[in-house]
Amino acid sequence: MAAKATIQIFSDVNHLRYFALFFLLSCHVASGDEGTWELLLPNVGISAMHSQLLHNDRVIMYDRTNFGPSNISLPNGACRSSPGDAVSNIDCTAHSVEYDVALNRIRPLTVQSNTWCSSGGVTPDGTLQQTGGDKDGERKVRLFAPCDDNICDWTEVDNGLAARRWYATNHVLPDGRQIIIGGRGQFNFEFFPKTNAPNLYSLPFLSETNDPDENNLYPYVFLNTDGNLFIFANNRAILLDYSRNTVVKTYPEIPGGDPRSYPSTGSAVLLPIKNLVLEVLVCGGAPKGSYDLSQRRNTFVKALDTCARININDVNPQWIVEKMPRARVMGDMMLLPDGNVLLINGGGSGTAAWELGREPVFNPDIYHPDKPVGLRFEAQNPSKIPRMYHSTATLLRDGRVLVGGSNPHAFYNFTGVLFPTELRLEAFSPSYLDPKYSSIRPSIVDPRSQSTINYGRILRLRYTVTGRVKSPVKVTMLFPSFTTHSFSMHQRLLVLDHVISFRLGISRIYEVRVRTPSSPILAPPGYYMVFVVNQDIPSEGLWVRLQ
Repeated sequence: MAAKATIQIFSDVNHLRYFALFFLLSCHVASGDEGTWELLLPNVGISAMHSQLLHNDRVIMYDRTNFGPSNISLPNGACRSSPGDAVSNIDCTAHSVEYDVALNRIRPLTVQSNTWCSSGGVTPDGTLQQTGGDKDGERKVRLFAPCDDNICDWTEVDNGLAARRWYATNHVLPDGRQIIIGGRGQFNFEFFPKTNAPNLYSLPFLSETNDPDENNLYPYVFLNTDGNLFIFANNRAILLDYSRNTVVKTYPEIPGGDPRSYPSTGSAVLLPIKNLVLEVLVCGGAPKGSYDLSQRRNTFVKALDTCARININDVNPQWIVEKMPRARVMGDMMLLPDGNVLLINGGGSGTAAWELGREPVFNPDIYHPDKPVGLRFEAQNPSKIPRMYHSTATLLRDGRVLVGGSNPHAFYNFTGVLFPTELRLEAFSPSYLDPKYSSIRPSIVDPRSQSTINYGRILRLRYTVTGRVKSPVKVTMLFPSFTTHSFSMHQRLLVLDHVISFRLGISRIYEVRVRTPSSPILAPPGYYMVFVVNQDIPSEGLWVRLQ
């Protein structure tokens, strides 16, 4: 169908006049006949509030330890003392599970302290490093090193953090450390592993963006090509030199002034990096004041139906705002291996937090960054499961998107409520996985998975295609994200510089040569998924370790 898209250009020179700088374009939105859904498991035992794909194709999911008993028992009859739990002081159930993608089965894990509304990400050696939470977990660091023998589990570091971290954001740095930024009542940042004492640095920007409804929690953080950090909170952003704790650039407020971060809870991605251009896309959220209206007056305001996009390294960077096909709050945004962006999950009104979201959004949308403004959105087939507060989405190596969670209640609650606690696990398959594209879908045959690659080298990828190859193919490289509360931390996709591609003799084997990222500032060290993309159809990913 056809719809109208409104484009607004914001000028910080005279922001009161930005409404005079808009124009209308026709926006094509597909009719919703793309993509397919599959129910993977009817009950994973927990509500997937946090999610991380590891390089052995296992996904770690967890919620919180003081939810009361979950629907999956701890292994070997184990129980844990849970004095802070309002429902049960002795809990013999798991609040974290490992999902084996290949076998489509789960394994219960033991997490000892409260992981509620925490943060995390993978280290260069592939270990999941998880930080903070609530109550007994607020200063914990938890580590999960992947294994294939099903005996690995969580370990905990007491007082691993200098400050209480609840609703904070992590980002991997070029040296492999993670920076942990903000959180409730924390207008500062720190590092893990810890740097030389003191390990706590004031960040006034977070107090400046803290309004009565907060709206500066889970800030959106992205590593720039100059080594500085783009940090977005509420409705504006800065570029921070974290090594000197100096703000090197201040960005204009998003047109309209509405907040986008928790609890208004839009979502954001760093668009695919090519030719060293870095653009940030922020979509959805709730208008200013929505949290107060929802919580105190039972009034659920329609969510925002706009995205704002900015080139963060422009001399005079400006936000460009465009219309989405539908309003969305608490949605997730995932970079797909073909370079497009998936918008999924969420509601059409209200805000994040207990019981404050309404109107589930069942249809995902795909955003095409390289298409003209007004032609970028494509509607997808709907799910049948509401995915509201505390939902997650995770890209898998095979190109599917794992979707789980949704629990807008203080405890597990399955009956007599508007949106019951959701334990089902689904997969969404974008249209590039449709069987009709199988003949042009590449299959990487060399190098082997888990290979190590180095910076600034030529990477040779051999692949097969039964149908036509349209040269040049594209090679993308994606860092797996840690997802919670509508933001995928560390998410980063690079389009690698093409060198040469050719067919090997008369066989159906092809070779493409690309240049790996030049430095850890462009791509921090660690495990990445590499995809060969032929005519917008990506291969299954190949795990490589960049070091």
